[in-house]
Amino acid sequence: MKQVRPKKNLGQHFLTDLSIAKRIADTVDEPYADLPVLEVGPGMGVMTQYLVEKPRPLKVVEIDRESVAYLNENFPKLRENILGADFLRMDLQQVFDGQQFVLTGNYPYDISSQIFFKMLDNRDLIPCCTGMIQHEVAVRMAAKPGNKQYGILSVLIQAWYNVEYLFTVEPSVFNPPPKVQSAVIRMTRNEVQHLGCDEQLFKRLVKTVFNQRRKMLRVSLKQLLSAEDIATLNSHLSTVNSQLSLSLRPEQLTIAQFVELTNAIKTLCADTDN
Repeated sequence: MKQVRPKKNLGQHFLTDLSIAKRIADTVDEPYADLPVLEVGPGMGVMTQYLVEKPRPLKVVEIDRESVAYLNENFPKLRENILGADFLRMDLQQVFDGQQFVLTGNYPYDISSQIFFKMLDNRDLIPCCTGMIQHEVAVRMAAKPGNKQYGILSVLIQAWYNVEYLFTVEPSVFNPPPKVQSAVIRMTRNEVQHLGCDEQLFKRLVKTVFNQRRKMLRVSLKQLLSAEDIATLNSHLSTVNSQLSLSLRPEQLTIAQFVELTNAIKTLCADTDN
């Protein structure tokens, strides 16, 4: 069968360097070497050929019908585990019958954030996620407080996962070459089982303040609270001698401080309702 033609509408950039493909495939070996693996977007199987050699269950999910046909012809042993589906629409509980698994892939740049938000929604199923994404996104995911790259993805992912930036991949090893560098990352579930706050409010708060990341919190919080509530919140933080200040900008807050702020806002709203 002829090779698959990369499709621009699917954001396909096929990796051509086999040594890099093997390096990425090997990122699934730590720290969960015994769990099944789900590969997203295998394309023509450049990573799959190394994943299938590992002594563990493997399934691949591919939305492109031409790629699915190619995989079925070239990986006959994997045929029953080649899923022609949209990962973003899948019920991940059904992939390995509710068993935990490692997620990996050469992720399409335009939906990588959506993939990781789905991972977060299924964090009890996915203790480890590895793979290749756009360099800029990888840097944001691994960024620490005080860094200009620190943002929504940094906070929401690091609240639940430890993020490792493993190595950079140049555009020349793809067909067609992307216009940007790529990077390989690994995310491993931390020990947090509950943030200690209203998690929906936490997410809403993080997204709200980073939408005005250059503004101080007392300004960006106007999207959530009245001026009177912000003044009350500021007074409360001063009274409890918190290290948290509404004069800070969102990129300066640790995850623990976002949790503290979430709880303070939740308490303030409850008092207001009463």
